[in-house]
Amino acid sequence: MTNSAPSFEFSTLSFLVKTKYSSLNLVANKFDAGSNNRRMSPSSLRYYGLGLENGNYTILLQFAEVAYPDSQTWQSLGRRVFDIYIQGSLREKDFDIRKMAGGKSFIVVHRSYTATVSNNFLEIHLFWAGKGTCCIPTNGYYGPMISALSVSPNFTPTVRNGVPKRRSKVHTIAGILIGASILGLAALFGIFMMVKKRRTMAQQKEELYNLIGRPDVFSNTELRLATDNFSSQNILGEGGYGMLYKGKLSDGRVIAVKQLSQSSHQGKSQFVAEVTTISAMQHRNLVKLHGFCIDSNTPLLVYEYLQNGSLDTALFGHSRLNLDWGTRFNIILGIASGLTYLHEESSVRIVHRDIKASNILLETDLTPKISDFGLAKLYDEKQTHLLLTCVALSSGYLAPEYAMRGRLTEKVDVFAFGVVVLEIVAGRSNTNNSLEESKIYLFEWLWDLYEKEQVLGIVDPSLKDFNNNEAFRVIRVALLCTQGSPHQRPPMSKALAMLTGEVELSEVVVKPSYITEWQLRDVNRSYATSSYSGSTNPEFSTQKEIEPLTQS
Repeated sequence: MTNSAPSFEFSTLSFLVKTKYSSLNLVANKFDAGSNNRRMSPSSLRYYGLGLENGNYTILLQFAEVAYPDSQTWQSLGRRVFDIYIQGSLREKDFDIRKMAGGKSFIVVHRSYTATVSNNFLEIHLFWAGKGTCCIPTNGYYGPMISALSVSPNFTPTVRNGVPKRRSKVHTIAGILIGASILGLAALFGIFMMVKKRRTMAQQKEELYNLIGRPDVFSNTELRLATDNFSSQNILGEGGYGMLYKGKLSDGRVIAVKQLSQSSHQGKSQFVAEVTTISAMQHRNLVKLHGFCIDSNTPLLVYEYLQNGSLDTALFGHSRLNLDWGTRFNIILGIASGLTYLHEESSVRIVHRDIKASNILLETDLTPKISDFGLAKLYDEKQTHLLLTCVALSSGYLAPEYAMRGRLTEKVDVFAFGVVVLEIVAGRSNTNNSLEESKIYLFEWLWDLYEKEQVLGIVDPSLKDFNNNEAFRVIRVALLCTQGSPHQRPPMSKALAMLTGEVELSEVVVKPSYITEWQLRDVNRSYATSSYSGSTNPEFSTQKEIEPLTQS
């Protein structure tokens, strides 16, 4: 409601009455005209009745002018004029209390109306007509005024009007007792189920702990405290399998906690068994798995923490370590040794599936260690393929047969190893859009240099002194490892032997088909740009055999 006379201190007044009965009486019917009982507003007065039974009602309104005295003074000149609406219908136009009382104040004036209540709703509205005086005796005394009202039904109500009958105390007590009994039984049942569930969980945990031993099992609370509730400030990195956090245990040990990105498809017993197998794999070039946590929403794996971080940060990060050629060559040998152990020497043969520079961590003495090995065993084959393809395909480490057909062998790791080796030699990532066009893709640039017998041109220019023979041999091994067909790639043990010089290098190197496909794509793009169409060089659709390259 709005106030149509904002210059005065009074505002619109409304009164809401909710009732479950069939009548209401806001002011007692016995009204003393000499008293000062009334409600007044300079704009309007509204009364609402809610919850009334539908039907016809008699509405009695009582008025008396108490603001303007009957004395012979200027205050007696005041005149009050307003309209009366019932249920939105105008019942009195320009209603004047003193006029209806014969020009006298303090005389009761009755008005009776019949109204129909529908939707259990009644409205009585007294609205200022904009007429009469406005400032006698003071501002705000010109609006509607009422002293009493009552509403009575013209029918016999079906709902009892008045105080409800008292219910029997016996029924009340019985209801309370029954309700309390039901509530007590429900509480006892809930407690019983909670105790049973806790006992079952404790028994399951005890069985799981016995599989691997208590020192390697961490609680969720312990790891949350260690990582400051997995704070973003403690994030070390993110891989295909989840986030990696730095943490510090209560005994002072610094650890790395991997929070797996998705729940394993396995049950807890099988999950613990797989983790047990992984943790049992010990090699100087594998990151050590300390333990795990199974009482969190997602499984957590606890690894040793390596202070020097990952290889990609060391090679092309903002704070590069000083990696001379001897250090880089030893890192390559260490990675090859770790993969050889996973593929051929461990009791359980493991294909890593996600070999890349960011998954190679460096010890204090820059010894390389492979991380995230064996995690694929915690997921089903289809889930792992989708999980890794989305990450690795865009970064250039994924073998063509695995990316396109999901075909998984150890040769997938051999391919990724070859990519990492070339990144170590060149000191750059396999794709760098900030370089000139001919050098954006490391493989295309290398094969151009290979065909020109200038492969050492790919060596990191920051290496002022390096062993030419070793560099040449490393590049040749990397080319063999990244062949398009998995059958043309050597096993890791042979690749390691070729790196150390124990085995002669293969004499035949085949230019991979994916290189020619990339070149064909670039050629077609340039043809489209120049609006030229013509036949395609057939050399681009087949693998090209290159003569053995000899060191000049």
